[in-house]
Amino acid sequence: NAMSLTLEERDPYTAGHQRRTTDLSLAIAREMGLPEHETKGLQMAGLIHDMGKISVPGEILSKPGRLNDAELQLIQRHLQVAYDILKQIDFHWLLDQIVLQHHERWDGEGYPQGLKGTEIMFEARIVSVADAFEAMVSERPWRNSMIGYEAMRSILSDNQRRFDPEIVKIFI
Repeated sequence: NAMSLTLEERDPYTAGHQRRTTDLSLAIAREMGLPEHETKGLQMAGLIHDMGKISVPGEILSKPGRLNDAELQLIQRHLQVAYDILKQIDFHWLLDQIVLQHHERWDGEGYPQGLKGTEIMFEARIVSVADAFEAMVSERPWRNSMIGYEAMRSILSDNQRRFDPEIVKIFI
């Protein structure tokens, strides 16, 4: 919680994003019947999945409009920054890997490692769906929010390309 609140202080535009992503991730996990020890790790990963954004300059985090290539690379680097911090801590769960992988895509076109399908940790695949939906329905300086059903339609259209189809089915 402390790490999540630290990021919110740094990036007020996404205040509550990590908590809402966590809530959605846990709802998916409960629907899937995951055991409590697995959902606890998922909860922790959800709360800190964007902690690496602490390294991104504030003017980039709140920039209206499109990012240039250099700015986009700084944003994408947040996964590696978080991983480098988390790998120093001995958690019971593989939080460092979940956080590192939550922008990987089912079709292998994600980042930072270009993992594909089941190469991506199961928990990271859950966080990916929850994170994407939550971001779509939230207002940002560079775009308006979507209505829930529009965001669900977008998630469905990215099914099998960006997201694990089984997790999308359970999410919907």
